[in-house]
Formats: sequence, structure tokens, C-alpha cells
Amino acid sequence: MSDTVDERVARVVFTADGLVAAIVQQWDTREVLMLGWMDAEALRRTLTSGRVTFWSRSRREYWRKGDTSGNIQLVRGARLDCDGDAILLEVDQVGPACHTGTRTCFDSDDLDPVPGPTRPLP
Repeated sequence: MSDTVDERVARVVFTADGLVAAIVQQWDTREVLMLGWMDAEALRRTLTSGRVTFWSRSRREYWRKGDTSGNIQLVRGARLDCDGDAILLEVDQVGPACHTGTRTCFDSDDLDPVPGPTRPLP
């Protein structure tokens, strides 16, 4: 017997603000596309509708990815990390994932490590 959606949502460890980080990944290429925030209702909507819904911390409202841009995220799978405090959403991304119009929000290399001493491998 499989868990109900409410039982699945109950396994998530939300922050004190009632949120959980949701990492979005292209299901077939494993490309990391973006990170968004969900509360229990956004997760419930995502798991039942097949479209990713986030909680906007700045606008304080729900937003379903692609409703205004057309760049939708179709859910192919959802996984909870070992601590229960982060979600990995496997999606089929239609169009760019980033609000800047790029495929991924992680296309910048501006945090590359600074060259210097390295620790030897064990």
C-alpha cells in the first residue's frame, strides 16, 4: 500500500518558517536547473498536480512555474534527502528554468575556487 500525499508531506522537515528547499533537476540529463522554496501546501500541489508549485518568499504567495512564462516544469519524480530537510524534484523542463532566460540558474562560474594549497586525498 502506498503512502497518501499527506503522509509523504508529513515526512518533510520544514524550517522554522515552514519552508523546505526544493532543488530542481532535469530528469534525464541530471542537469541542476534551480532552487526554490516550498511550504507543505506548495509540495502538496506539486505532488498532486504534476506541475511544480513554489512559495515565493518575497511576494508571500504561491507561484506555479511557467504560468506566466510558459516555461513549465513537469514532475517526473520527487525524492527526500536523508535528513528529510531538502527535496529533489526531477522534472521535464519546458523552456528556460531561470527567470533571466537561461536554461539553468547555475550557469555562472563566479564562485570558482581560488587556486592555492590543496589537501591531499586520503
